[in-house]
Amino acid sequence: MSSSPSPLHGQLHAVHVLGETARAHVASVAGGLVARGVQVTVCGPGEAEERYGFGAAGARFAPVEITRRSQPRADAVVVTALRAACAGADVVHAHGLRAGLLATMALSGRRTPLVVTWHGAVLAEGARGRVLRLLERRVARAAEVVLGASSDLVDRARSAGARDARLGPIGVPAPPRVAPSVEAVAEAERRRQKTRDEFAVGERPLLLAVGRLEPRKGYHLLLDAAHGWAGAAPAPLLVVAGEGSLRTELQERIDAEELPVRLLGRRDDVPELLAAADVVVLPSRWEGRSLIAQEALHAGAPLVATSVGGTPELVGEAAVLVPYGNPKTLADTVTRLLEDPARRAGLAAAGPVQAATWPTEDDTVAQVLSIYDELTSC
Repeated sequence: MSSSPSPLHGQLHAVHVLGETARAHVASVAGGLVARGVQVTVCGPGEAEERYGFGAAGARFAPVEITRRSQPRADAVVVTALRAACAGADVVHAHGLRAGLLATMALSGRRTPLVVTWHGAVLAEGARGRVLRLLERRVARAAEVVLGASSDLVDRARSAGARDARLGPIGVPAPPRVAPSVEAVAEAERRRQKTRDEFAVGERPLLLAVGRLEPRKGYHLLLDAAHGWAGAAPAPLLVVAGEGSLRTELQERIDAEELPVRLLGRRDDVPELLAAADVVVLPSRWEGRSLIAQEALHAGAPLVATSVGGTPELVGEAAVLVPYGNPKTLADTVTRLLEDPARRAGLAAAGPVQAATWPTEDDTVAQVLSIYDELTSC
């Protein structure tokens, strides 16, 4: 169903194809492009429109049920739908490998330029990993421009044969800054205490992890690390916000091993959780430009993260980095940080300073629009 009028004569028309991730990013970019006079169509699952409201931002939304894995019959239907949605487009911008592959197929035989943003790396091994890497090469070579959310993704795209690969860091909205006052400080403390009361932690340290419950997020490693601080007095409570395929498996481990961990499911109050946490933990196997890392630093929440992917260039000296795959090091690092209030205060102060160096949402939209102009003016 169309949620905006037809393109005006001479108006740039960009079609965005959604993958499984980065939907908030696409919503931000789509809204920014519309505000700059671009006609935007977003193609993706109907539930994405319900959650992110592309139509409300002025984009046309075309429901296309893109599945995570290839299903020949379903893919044929998707490609047909994308081909129709991309008719008359000046540029098509796909987000992720699956979206990029389907967009490549839909544009076969057409001269419409394709931009693909890589938000994640292929981590699968064995036969599936080999197939995915072949698909990476196909998509990289089909795109006029590949944008990588982190420098390692740009290098990966170049290695896969991309003719033009560029860094395309993703800006996130900075939280509103409230002028310091006695009332504001008191209100912030009241809200912080209310969130902590929800978990009945009392004086216990509160640890926070946020993200999808999927293998690459490192939650089994995090549960291993939880054994390292479970014997402390008082033992920290780890709360994990997010849903995913590992929910049942992780809960069974938590119950069987009697770990001080609570799975919260999907939460819409991440800012409140960040304000209440003593330390935020990001145990991922790989991250490009982690949203929760950005939110933690913006909020001045002390962060311990694995030194993988784009995380080191993102956080600089404003977080504590540990190697991936070593739960003892992760547990010891978190424990030492909990015992060092001065170090936590230093990280809290450094976070917003580091965040101020990142591109804003406006910067991101401006870069995307400049690429569209470059491709359509040839």
